[in-house]
Amino acid sequence: MARKLAVIGAGLMGSGIAQVSAQAGWDVVLRDVTDEALRRGTDGIKASYDKFVSKGKLAAQDAEAALARITPTTDLDAAADADVVVEAVFEKLDVKHDIFRTLDKLVREDAVLASNTSAIPITKIAAVTERPERVVGVHFFSPVPMMQLVELVRGYKTSDEALATAREFAESVGKTCIVVNRDVAGFVTTRLISALVVEATKLYESGVASAEDIDLACKLGFGHAMGPLATADLTGVDILLHATGNIYTETQDEKFAPPELMRRMVDAGDIGRKSGQGFYKH
Repeated sequence: MARKLAVIGAGLMGSGIAQVSAQAGWDVVLRDVTDEALRRGTDGIKASYDKFVSKGKLAAQDAEAALARITPTTDLDAAADADVVVEAVFEKLDVKHDIFRTLDKLVREDAVLASNTSAIPITKIAAVTERPERVVGVHFFSPVPMMQLVELVRGYKTSDEALATAREFAESVGKTCIVVNRDVAGFVTTRLISALVVEATKLYESGVASAEDIDLACKLGFGHAMGPLATADLTGVDILLHATGNIYTETQDEKFAPPELMRRMVDAGDIGRKSGQGFYKH
């Protein structure tokens, strides 16, 4: 199994992917556009390793060795000799297109180009490359070190071999995979959570029940670890608004039409835990 990984984007998702991969023995190039973004990403990784060490879940020397396997850089050329490249930048198609066009010219022919997108069809991302058969969706969940699931998404032209390599990579860093065989907007998980959050928001917006009671119903009635509105606050109301909007644009299915309340919350900056206020006060 190949062992050189390039992660494009050092935000919460990218740094998390770099963290679990380095811990599993991969040599990781972590690329972002500014030194400040890289510093934030690597500081977050170090803090997370330290937490695992303090809880006795990771030996101090293993944490040091893992950290030493991560090379932060602002140079995209550093991805040239990677076996697997995972793009984890902002969920905008034109931003991803710019990166994939460049990577297509840069990386080895046998490299797998993966996107961590949660809602944009892989076929659309792959279309700007000369190797759509080597492009695959590898959707990790936040926070990456804690969440077990990876959603593997087959684009219209993704080869069995590329999918198998992506699975090997995800399983090698300790994740369990599901396979999305048809490249629908939102895949499996984002469609499910989006539909649930949209309906929960409508129930709350129209005064049917409180946010607390809607979430409690899902926890106790369905065995969910966290209710949909608390999940929205954790993920970011802005992120979910963007995801549901993407799916709605693609499908024109009314159940994904973002409720007005979500739009107003984002307009007002009440986007969840990161702002201190969402459906709940934090």
